[in-house]
Amino acid sequence: MDIPTNLKYTKSHEWVRLEDDGSVTIGITQHAQELLGDMVFAEIPQVGRKLKQREECAVVESVKAAADVYAPISGEVTAVNSELQSAPEKINQDAYAAWLFKLKPSNTADLDGLLDAAGYQKVLESEAH
Repeated sequence: MDIPTNLKYTKSHEWVRLEDDGSVTIGITQHAQELLGDMVFAEIPQVGRKLKQREECAVVESVKAAADVYAPISGEVTAVNSELQSAPEKINQDAYAAWLFKLKPSNTADLDGLLDAAGYQKVLESEAH
């Protein structure tokens, strides 16, 4: 399974990319979308919403199940991928390109608590057993 090394990860299967402007882009991992199957709906937080770390903030629904998406860090939503509302299947096509929302972090130190690719791989291996 492809786990990009330039991203950070959570145990709840979100990926996080730190952007040059200090914002972060957030989506769900390849593993998460494979578990869920064909996406049929994505509910994304509103721009301006302030999120606390680990707060439920979005929902992705597939033909099999609905899954909550959690804020990997605290911050304010600055952008959403509105394309996913009409085409949630883009998450299945490329989970790392189909971002859900962007945050302006309230504390960039929160990023230090996230997993790197090797740490996320270990989470996946422990779930498989």
